[in-house]
Formats: sequence, structure tokens, C-alpha cells
Amino acid sequence: MISDRKLQHLEICKNYDVEHHITTGFEDINLVHRSLPEVDFEEIDTSIELLGKKLDSPLIISAITGGHTESKRINENLAIATENTNIAMGVGSQRAGISNPELKDTFTIVRESAPHAVIIGNIGAPQVEYAPKAIEMLETDMLAIHLNPLQEIIQPEGDINAKGYVEHIKEICDSTNIPIIAKETGAGISMDDARILEKIGVDAIDIQGVGGTSWAAVETYRADNPHLGNLFWDWGITTAVSTIEVLESTNLPVISSGGIRNGLEAAKAIALGADCVGMALPFLKHAYMGHTYIEEKINQFTRELKTAMFLVGASNIDELKEKKLIITGKTREILNELEIDTKKYTRRI
Repeated sequence: MISDRKLQHLEICKNYDVEHHITTGFEDINLVHRSLPEVDFEEIDTSIELLGKKLDSPLIISAITGGHTESKRINENLAIATENTNIAMGVGSQRAGISNPELKDTFTIVRESAPHAVIIGNIGAPQVEYAPKAIEMLETDMLAIHLNPLQEIIQPEGDINAKGYVEHIKEICDSTNIPIIAKETGAGISMDDARILEKIGVDAIDIQGVGGTSWAAVETYRADNPHLGNLFWDWGITTAVSTIEVLESTNLPVISSGGIRNGLEAAKAIALGADCVGMALPFLKHAYMGHTYIEEKINQFTRELKTAMFLVGASNIDELKEKKLIITGKTREILNELEIDTKKYTRRI
């Protein structure tokens, strides 16, 4: 059953090592320190506008859960924290709540607990018929279409027929009246796929690259034979590289996610050009304790981000996007192989 699988996913993510063995690549992205920052820390503005919605911080609690009775309490705590801090929140795949009415409240608790917050719904690429119901269920502000071919191929009961994804996503884009976000689930998005997604009408891309939670790893713990999952544990594009690939190939808003764990890494992603960042696993572990713990984590993130902004002389997010960067190491090597000019990031004024 889908519900049982959702509970297994929660327990595995909470109790086992599910992160990639390789990093996001943000250790190769270096902000340039300013000894004369000429900003007042107390006046630094971290607010952004994402797809027409104003947020106090460029932070999204990425899709975590829903679809099992245990997830109701988690989503409630996440939603209350989201409401109290005016950030955005995504929910897990809504298929379980649509196909099983008894599980609907594990999702609807989000809107009940966060009546004014920006809530991002979630369905899979083949689930065209679920889109209207997913939007109605949560009065969603945006709808994410998750892309998870790696998870599906490792998952014991996975759907391994990926034919028609492009047409399905285009149909959802054409038939809905709210912004659509194409969202990977831990393997990153390439330049070629980003161009296709922009062409068929998505409004933003959440890259969710390698460096954070590996869903191949999660499914490895559920598989009878762990060989395949272990082999593909680190498959994909690192978050730093994927962020740049999508920025270089489209004009769409970009959500950088996948292993981002603090405000400094977020500052690096935004300085590259991302509009905001997503985090999931750190909030899951706080969500079991209550919404105040989540809010403390959010406030800590914001202070870390503002500190980085202070040290590079950025008084707001737009100014942070214009700051110089130095790209080194393996990330630079990969980008050079992709014929992406890294030097332009050091030429910014």
C-alpha cells in the first residue's frame, strides 16, 4: 500500500543514513569577502517574490510527507512554522490523499494550520488527472510536478515506464491556472532537460541535486536485494552544477535544493543566480519535536544568510545575486567540460 510505503520512507529518513556520499559542490563556490561592506546588518532585507508571492526569506520547506496517519502531525508542525515565519512549504506526493479519502486530512491539515502561507502541492508527472484535485485539496498557490526516475527504478514497486512524461507535464501546464514547478527528487536537472521544461510551459524549476537525501539510498533499505541501490546511491548531478546548468540554459526562476543545510550555502546558491533554496531533511527531524523547533531552525537559517550577506556587502537578495564568486575544484572542472564560462562570475561589479 502507498500509505505503508510513506511510513517506511519517514522512518528510514529519520533513523538511517540516506544522504549521498558525495557533496553538493558548494564547497567549491566561494563568496568574496568585503572588509568595507557598507551595510547595516539590522537593515538587511531577505524577502523575495516567488511567482508572484511575497516571502520573508528565500527558503522553502521542500516536500517531505503526507499519505500516512503518522505524517499528519509532522505536516501540522511544518505548516504552523511556515505560517509563523512567512516562508513557503511543499507537501509530499498527494496521490495517496486523492486515491484514499481516509488519508486526505494528512494533507488538508497543512492549509488548516497555515491559512495565509504559500503552499506548494505535489503530483507525479504521469498523474495528469490528479492535478485539479491536488490544487483544490490545499488551495495550493503553486503545484510541483515531481520527477523521480531514479527512485522509481530502485523502488521495489516502482513505475519504470517513463514514456510520455513530457506530454503529461505539458498537459498539466496547459490545463491549470496556477504556477507549475518541475521538481527533481535528488538527482538534479541537466541543461537539456531544463530547456525542454521551459519549452513545454513550466514556470519554475526546483533542481534538487546530488549532495543531500538520496532516494536510491532510501529505496535500498526497502529492497530485497540492495545491490542496485548501492550501485546508484550517488547517481546524478551535484546541486551546485545543476543550479548553474539550469540558470545558464533557461530564464525561469530556479529553486536550488539538494543538501543545502545552512544559510551560507543558501547565500552561495543565490549569488549564483538562484531565486531561493529548498531544505527538507533537517526540518523532518525537527518536525517530530514541534513547530517551535522548526521555527528556531528557520530563524537560525535566516541569521546565517544575513551574516553572509553582511560580509559580502549585500543589503537585499537582488544585490546578493550580483556579488562576485570564485568557482574552484571539481565543480569548475565539470562546468568547463560543459563549456560554461565560470570566469564571468568573478567579473561582476
